Amino acid sequence: MLASSVGFLTGYIVPFLIVLTLIVFIHELGHYLAGRWSGIGITAFSIGFGPEIIGFNDRHGTRWKLSAIPLGGYVKFLGDEDAASIPDYDALAALPEAERKRTFLGAALWKRAITVAAGPIANFILAIAIFAVMFSIYGRQVADPIVAEVRPGSAAEAAGVRPGDLLVALDGNPVVTFDDVRRYVSVRPELKITVTVRRDGADLDLPMTPQRSEITDQFGNKIELGLIGIVTNQETGNFRVVEYGPLESIGQGVIQSWHIVTGTFDYLSNLVMGRMKADQLGGPIRVAQASGQMATLGVAAVLQLAAVLSVSIGLLNLMPVPVLDGGHLMFYAVEAIRGRPVGPGAQEIAFRIGMALVLMLMVFATWNDISMLLG
Repeated sequence: MLASSVGFLTGYIVPFLIVLTLIVFIHELGHYLAGRWSGIGITAFSIGFGPEIIGFNDRHGTRWKLSAIPLGGYVKFLGDEDAASIPDYDALAALPEAERKRTFLGAALWKRAITVAAGPIANFILAIAIFAVMFSIYGRQVADPIVAEVRPGSAAEAAGVRPGDLLVALDGNPVVTFDDVRRYVSVRPELKITVTVRRDGADLDLPMTPQRSEITDQFGNKIELGLIGIVTNQETGNFRVVEYGPLESIGQGVIQSWHIVTGTFDYLSNLVMGRMKADQLGGPIRVAQASGQMATLGVAAVLQLAAVLSVSIGLLNLMPVPVLDGGHLMFYAVEAIRGRPVGPGAQEIAFRIGMALVLMLMVFATWNDISMLLG
């Protein structure tokens, strides 16, 4: 019993906390650095929520601390009522004029917007940096988009794809590697696409509809995606490793991060259209499980998971939901249009609604996690 508990702690919880702490720290550091640059006073920088475990004060008056609940973090600005950056209007009114100008609410609109946006931007930068380092060290394994085998009964067979066909475009978008095909098709189950193949020097447009399929990965996790039923191999696809220099690696990091962004929106679109189930939305339990599974593959796999999650958290925070960074930016957009901020009462109501939505999403994701574990 003790051995299994220790194994669970070291195999799942520790990798999960390492990944989450890295992402949260970089996100909050973005807010902190932008706030400092904007001249806004910062009273606290916390990794985690709840009671403080350990901390210290820096020379600028900021309390840096590690808190008891390690599922997030926050930067608390001067004049904030709480960690959600809701202004404390009574406290603001009591501050001297010089101090009021150093509060978050007292800063110029553009400075507030930059400070809020800096958190998600930092997440994207972290992901690009991780991918760039991985590409510069390991390169990238690629294969030519040449068909070695067409699976019987597949969409590709029905459309007339043959072994030896070279895939050159998908819905008019050029194809360079076999991964380009896999990435494009996987997020388009039951959605008609046009695959352009080159055969005997001529280009043929072959309409087909990827079949919604459930596959099992190496860890036993079930994943739902679109498949057209084509396979390549070492001989046909010419598998090889492409090496990149420092600048090329950064460019590849940007491209890889962008693929995650577009893939996320494609998945959400599939949810809305009913082409995919919502049971693939994961919460903390599933992230912990994925962290432990990646840890068995080595540090590089854990870092790549951190990059993917960093992009996802950056996108989540940009959603126009009060309480999230995107909700604050939405209020600032309204303020820019109206010429005056949204009233305190309306903001408080909106934040309460936003908090309820976030909690509902967390409960739903956690329920999915539990359902997955129970089978």
